Amino acid sequence: MPRAGLSHDAVVRLALEVVDDGGARGYADLTLAKVAAKAGVAAPSLYKHVGSLADLRREVALIAVREVTAAATSATVGRAGPDALHALGSAWRSYAHAHPGRYAATQIGPDPDDPADAEPRAAAAESVRVVGAVLQGFGLPDDRLIDAIRAVRAGVHGFVTLELGGGFRMREDVDQSFGVLLDMLVAGVATLAMPSAPLDHDTAGSLR
Repeated sequence: MPRAGLSHDAVVRLALEVVDDGGARGYADLTLAKVAAKAGVAAPSLYKHVGSLADLRREVALIAVREVTAAATSATVGRAGPDALHALGSAWRSYAHAHPGRYAATQIGPDPDDPADAEPRAAAAESVRVVGAVLQGFGLPDDRLIDAIRAVRAGVHGFVTLELGGGFRMREDVDQSFGVLLDMLVAGVATLAMPSAPLDHDTAGSLR
């Protein structure tokens, strides 16, 4: 039965349901046909409320980025250093477990040159700001901050992607392994924060 009072916001909510229902591939497999089927209408009817599939995907991703940023902010407020980084990684992982399809939507960066991506860019910048605030608690110099953000994101995302895809089937506790990963990321960030030691001239000569 068609849903009464279909609107732009209602279509976006239905798209989020489709993404959630689809698991880890929910965002990649999002189509207007699936949203229309959930609404009980023909796919062309959706064009009264959304411009295109690309527009709908952009809105789903925007909501997901804002949600994961809110989760990260809530988890890290009042924390610093290793404790904050552990809380950040755990918040990302928890969100991915609860909403694997939406989590996948957060991994696609907005186009830096597309005017249509202005709002997603602002949301992504806020997400980066939250992560940066956590990592700056280690005393990172400004020129190493982006390196650290990318490394932490890649480490947690790689673990979570493997986990959601069934890549960890051995009997050892996965939660413990995730804790080890976070400890390793803490150690890596702390190393980046250390001032570079001056190169000994004798050592430099031996490398020539």
